[in-house]
Amino acid sequence: MKMTSLKMKKILEDRLSNPEYNTSYNRDKDTFRVEWKETKKGMAITIPNVVGKYNQRGEDAIIELVEHVTEALRIMNEEHQLTGMEKNIFPVIRATSFPTETKAGEKLICRDHTAETRVYYALDLGKSYRLIDEPLMEKEGFSLERLNEIATFNLRSLKIDMKKDRVAENDFYFVAHQDGYDASRILNEAFLEEMKANAKGELAVAVPHQDVLIFADIQNKTGYDILAQMTMKFFAEGRIPITSLSFIYDEKKLEPVFILAKNRPEKQ
Repeated sequence: MKMTSLKMKKILEDRLSNPEYNTSYNRDKDTFRVEWKETKKGMAITIPNVVGKYNQRGEDAIIELVEHVTEALRIMNEEHQLTGMEKNIFPVIRATSFPTETKAGEKLICRDHTAETRVYYALDLGKSYRLIDEPLMEKEGFSLERLNEIATFNLRSLKIDMKKDRVAENDFYFVAHQDGYDASRILNEAFLEEMKANAKGELAVAVPHQDVLIFADIQNKTGYDILAQMTMKFFAEGRIPITSLSFIYDEKKLEPVFILAKNRPEKQ
């Protein structure tokens, strides 16, 4: 049976039925909105996107969406504080195109990272996290310097396991703990320096999406092409895409590298 927007709307109405929620459907935009009755805080779901995911993954796509929406609404309705929660503050990497304000117009706390990426700060709440905005930071009397110091310290405490692949005489390393902070580990300077010291060739780094960090020990020209294809594939598949560009790490700096995939290795 073919899934349509109206059928999906009905499924979402059923699955997100809650006496404390209001739901509405915008036919023109083909969006479904869920919000708290009392505060009117909520979110809009673009139905064609859900239909597309349903056609690819079936029932799992709907289950995942309902869990995500329910958790997001719960967080919106809670009061949060930073004091006493310092161990739960972490940095997160986002694309420079990512919004710098919340939907309510509050400024999100962030700092520049590279020409392609920006660092935001998150309060970890278990199953999800909330990005820290200016009102929350100022209410607690935190400064950006203090927030960054705490987040960086916590990041260094995260374990780093890697899977290694060797392709066309180049070594590729993948960090994928699926804890929400895989890409954030690019901010662990001691780890980057260790990878650089052990690299036989040039060290390249990529953060195509939030849940993966890729290192490439590039030992010939083919390595750049393989990394470019790999990064593009991960970028296209990621739940929270960051950048399809990779970076050369040298002298404690990350410089975007533009690679044209001319030398694709032939399929065996």
